Amino acid sequence: QVQLVESGGGLVQAGGSLRLSCAASGRTFSSYAMGWFRQAPGKEREFVAAIRWNGGLTYYADSVKGRFTISRENAKNTVALQMNSLKHEDTAVYYCAAGGDIATSPSYWGQGTQVTVSS
Repeated sequence: QVQLVESGGGLVQAGGSLRLSCAASGRTFSSYAMGWFRQAPGKEREFVAAIRWNGGLTYYADSVKGRFTISRENAKNTVALQMNSLKHEDTAVYYCAAGGDIATSPSYWGQGTQVTVSS
């Protein structure tokens, strides 16, 4: 089983950066693919980024390619999303996710953390 807790959200100016972190607990953490989703007001939750269990493969939504970087450190049970060149359109609640079909139907979710980009 996996429990996920996000942190690092907040208010940032357009063009700035934030680093979101996801602290995971559970003995099987390293066996799960991990990802990030986001949901803006009035919008459906959308996939942002994912990473394999060993960190060897990552993929991103087109909207964040070249700006966001997902990483994980299994020994510390953490997953991060480095967000650079932030745009107003990135404003959303960001959710850490794990397992399942990671890009479409993860098995586990964090509580979410708010990211607001001012413009």
